[in-house]
Amino acid sequence: MKTILAADIGGTNSRFAHFQMGGNGALKLVGTKWLPTAEADSFAKLLEQLRGSDFTLPANEADIAVIAVAGPVEHGAYCAPPYISWDIDLSSKENKKGLPRAYLINDFVAQAYACRSPVGKSARVILAGENGAAGTIAVLGAGTALGKAILVPVPGHGFLALPSEGGHACFPFISPREFAFQEFVQEKSGQKHITGNLVVSGRGLRYIHWFLSGEDLEPKDVGARFTPASETLAWAAKFYGRVCRDYALEVLALGGLYIAGGLAAQNPEMLAHANFRGEFLNSPTMAHILAKIPVLLIDNQDSGLWGAAFLGQQIFHQC
Repeated sequence: MKTILAADIGGTNSRFAHFQMGGNGALKLVGTKWLPTAEADSFAKLLEQLRGSDFTLPANEADIAVIAVAGPVEHGAYCAPPYISWDIDLSSKENKKGLPRAYLINDFVAQAYACRSPVGKSARVILAGENGAAGTIAVLGAGTALGKAILVPVPGHGFLALPSEGGHACFPFISPREFAFQEFVQEKSGQKHITGNLVVSGRGLRYIHWFLSGEDLEPKDVGARFTPASETLAWAAKFYGRVCRDYALEVLALGGLYIAGGLAAQNPEMLAHANFRGEFLNSPTMAHILAKIPVLLIDNQDSGLWGAAFLGQQIFHQC
């Protein structure tokens, strides 16, 4: 029975999972371990902490390791994550010894592969669209920042996930009050370019509430105050619907749009709000296409681990 070490290295937490791949091709989750990312001063130190924990699979004994990280991957082996103080280099001698057969991927590439795993198949329907439609799948989600990826079916070869750093693109504001909000975020953040990372994210939730109410609260405290009449909730839902709509059109996501990431999972009322649906379908030219696109929420916090394991399984099948 083959073993897969899956990892999802994020700005806040680093998650690890031990998977087994049965003879029938089914993935079995054996155990998980979460470690605070900031408590390690290097990737090697993080692996050392994992070895010293009660995790059930020694990293160097895994048949394959798939490491997902929140940042762009260069040359298939290196990443300097923008929200982590250290880098990952799987080509270094130290890491090759600790992870003899390892693959490094972007964290939303893992979320894309998760769409085809058991957690993707149990995703919650937000907008029904046309179920069973074939085509490109868009994956998007907000947490510490805004992640994006694309999943493309490849006949005879499974699926290919393509990374994106679209969260670093400028966010589109479209009304005088929104322009005032843009100036507010510029002032409070010290950033000139207000990107999706600063608007549709935990930080964005903080800025929205601060602008509308004058209260500067942590994102979790903002979410705890959501009510059906909350103006902050209405704005957050509108902005989330806007980035989903734009991305669905950019990649023509007829296979569906999947939302992952902690913000929507912890605050599902954003996606249930009328402003989310209204903004997602709001297009003078493409509303009929958008109405066909299913929108689903993956609210399993281990979805990135399942996606990394799915890719590991696909690599085994192609060898």
